[in-house]
Amino acid sequence: MKEAIVQPDLKVDIIDSEIPVPKDDEVVTKVVVSGSNPKDWKRPVVSKQAMNSGDDIAGVVHQVGRNVYEFKPGDRVAAFHQMMAPGGSFAEYAVSWAHTTFHIPNHTSFEEAASIPLAAMTAAIGLYQRFEGLPLPWHPTTKPIPLIVYGAASAVGAYTIKLAQLSNIHPLICIAGRGTPFVETLISPEKGDIILDYREGSEKLVANLKSAVSKVPGGKISYAFDAVSEHNSFQNICQVLDHSTGQITLVLPGKDYSAIPASITQTTTMVGAVHADVDEQQFQKATGSKTGNTDFGYIMFRFFGRGLAEGWFSGHPTEVVAGGLGGISGALRDLKEGKTSAVKYVFRLEETEGVERYRTN
Repeated sequence: MKEAIVQPDLKVDIIDSEIPVPKDDEVVTKVVVSGSNPKDWKRPVVSKQAMNSGDDIAGVVHQVGRNVYEFKPGDRVAAFHQMMAPGGSFAEYAVSWAHTTFHIPNHTSFEEAASIPLAAMTAAIGLYQRFEGLPLPWHPTTKPIPLIVYGAASAVGAYTIKLAQLSNIHPLICIAGRGTPFVETLISPEKGDIILDYREGSEKLVANLKSAVSKVPGGKISYAFDAVSEHNSFQNICQVLDHSTGQITLVLPGKDYSAIPASITQTTTMVGAVHADVDEQQFQKATGSKTGNTDFGYIMFRFFGRGLAEGWFSGHPTEVVAGGLGGISGALRDLKEGKTSAVKYVFRLEETEGVERYRTN
């Protein structure tokens, strides 16, 4: 099979590799479309290691391990590949664990499906596993719960809004820039949701945040999802987040978050938690519970699939990058340079030189 290996300088080598064989609890999928994320360029650059850094899989099941009972060859699926493990999505065939694989309905395109796994699960973990006190989507709140979503036009930010809508979490104070028109399609102004533009500068943004917070029920805000976690995002948030009840979750590990007051509860949302046996940040380790993020991931991925089938959940807008695996290098450079807004780059494997065109049964 053809596989793309991303070098630390973001050049991409397309090599011939063996088709992976699934372990007992794994699924090997023939990739029709691979998604991409900012981490796909960050991992090779920061680690200085060449790798197949893709993690968003959409395609058709090729083979399953002997313990897998939900999937069979030919099933249409999307999946989240375990980061840093062999078998990434920048290849004709990719590997995922069964619990991070989910069925997609016939009316959902592979392009849309490829936009979902990593970003949507990041949003879900942040909202429901990192924050304490937010209602799950199947038990929506009937009371106002204000929430700041910083980076609202990003895929993680947009999925945070979509899930918050399902949980009836409002008012939403969304921070965006040139993706504002897209965010306008996601929010509910009639429930108090607003969008603030960070491009006016931090001083103006903080003033607008303070004005917005003064108008929410109770006049304070206790939850902030920072889907940016740099460029003064958390510093701006902490000027309005309540210092006695405030909770902020961030998405970039290894950053200096010392500017966040000690009285504000801070967590880091890492989507790789769905592949961890024990969650070091949350209640599982403290209580000795036998359930945790792997079980949460199992449930939420199937929840996404059900939402796609019933029409109350959708993927992120996508842009198909020409050339299949051959287009990855340019796309990752564009991601690094911040050229994208409110869109996910996806790659059709059949457009790769030397790869046969995918045909439906």
